[in-house]
Amino acid sequence: MFSDTGEFDGQQGEMAVPCFLIRHPKGDLIWDAGLGDDLAGPKLDALYAPLGVKATIKTTLISQLSELKLTPDDIEFLGISHLHLDHVGNSHLFKHSTWLLNRKEVAWATTDASAAGIVPDLFSGYRDAKVEWLGDNDHDVFGDGSVRILRAPGHTAGHAALILKLANAGTVILSGDLYHTHLNHAKHLVPPYNYSRAETLASFDRIEKLLADRHARLVIQHSPEDFAALPKFPAYLD
Repeated sequence: MFSDTGEFDGQQGEMAVPCFLIRHPKGDLIWDAGLGDDLAGPKLDALYAPLGVKATIKTTLISQLSELKLTPDDIEFLGISHLHLDHVGNSHLFKHSTWLLNRKEVAWATTDASAAGIVPDLFSGYRDAKVEWLGDNDHDVFGDGSVRILRAPGHTAGHAALILKLANAGTVILSGDLYHTHLNHAKHLVPPYNYSRAETLASFDRIEKLLADRHARLVIQHSPEDFAALPKFPAYLD
């Protein structure tokens, strides 16, 4: 399902499904909300079995926040790269956070009944939350250039990546689902279910230029290799 030109046909693979906590003097941001702590077991099997995928939750987001002496109520902002079910599963926990949502993404995800991977109930909490609506431009979360949501449509209608400027680790780009594997990145492979092939390729080009210009580190969020290369929780990039 990750290339429309057959490179992965007949192969099995493994993916990571991480959530990221970004800490800033003006507040904390959760970037992507994972599979959903309360979906472990039969509920998760029911969602993924039709796709031929076996999903497991080994570590809950709540437990990791607790290790940091945090609860979802302590998180000021929730940012979501896109609204596929493996990125919004815990979104309902952040009812007191400001949700940073793209209008095109929400419009597409709530009106296209045929869109694969969309389970509207999993992100319906936005209706009761405080929402900061994002348009067609990038969004500077804290106003100082250190955390910016980058428009990178194509995988979905309003897909985004996140670029971070860290004091010691330098510039880091979290991919969302612009890329799923290193081969997707290296060969610019496009999943057949993407919203727009042309927009995906344009987003590839844009992110590649940012990576080169900023000498940035790319973290492909679903890559087990990239996940393993990050500091082991509760250690972190700074």
